Amino acid sequence: PHFQRRFRSGQKVITMIRGLALLWVGQASAAKIHSNASASTVSFFQAEPQCQCLANDASWTKTARTEPKCIFIDLGAADGNTFAKFIENDYGPVKNCPSGKWEAFLVEANPQFTGELNALQENFPGQVHSFADHAAFSCEGTTSFFIDADATHNHWGSSMDANAPDAMKSGQVKVTVPMVNVVKLIAENTIPGDWVMLKVDIEGAEYNVVPCLAQFTEVSLVDRMYLEEHWWFESVTEAAKGALAQGKQQLMAKNVDIPTYYTSTF
Repeated sequence: PHFQRRFRSGQKVITMIRGLALLWVGQASAAKIHSNASASTVSFFQAEPQCQCLANDASWTKTARTEPKCIFIDLGAADGNTFAKFIENDYGPVKNCPSGKWEAFLVEANPQFTGELNALQENFPGQVHSFADHAAFSCEGTTSFFIDADATHNHWGSSMDANAPDAMKSGQVKVTVPMVNVVKLIAENTIPGDWVMLKVDIEGAEYNVVPCLAQFTEVSLVDRMYLEEHWWFESVTEAAKGALAQGKQQLMAKNVDIPTYYTSTF
């Protein structure tokens, strides 16, 4: 059978990947962020990015790979903690992947995690692909990204939305980062024989990414989407919630499995 997910509830401390990353990059996780404070009161839903959803493009280059694998795409990868759960079989026995092989694409905008993610890429050459310092979105360009300064929960509330709760608490301190078009990432790096898992925990940007993904003509390449919805953000409009719900329905109609999901990783 296809690769099956086994999600364990409750918080579990994952130390293996963090330990490896810290060993390889030393003090990288303590690197300073050069940023400026902003008092912007407009969320990205109305103001930025300026690009529009790009769900299909004939110029995208498909992979020449023919051997099927598990493909784990982690949007909001932090320091690799959810990837650690993936290789520890929390998303299903890795040994059951097609061909017994896997690749992981780790997308994270917070530059505080760049050292850890790049170290994982170096340690798993050809398997882990780091998209550190990149925000997951539905088009390419640049965007402001607001940093959650609270290290006690591993900066988990960092967001493209200036009005996200933890961004507000942290004084709306921002950096500017490039964006990854999630649809393009899937289109160029997966094949029909893969078992594709898409984890989406991007602090409000899912209200743009998911409706756009639903317009992708080959979205059935995705087998399962683990989606965390940030419905409580005040900047998320009822229209945005409706668009997300419609997008989920469209995805499920194309055989994308969307289980109830919440991750306790920081």
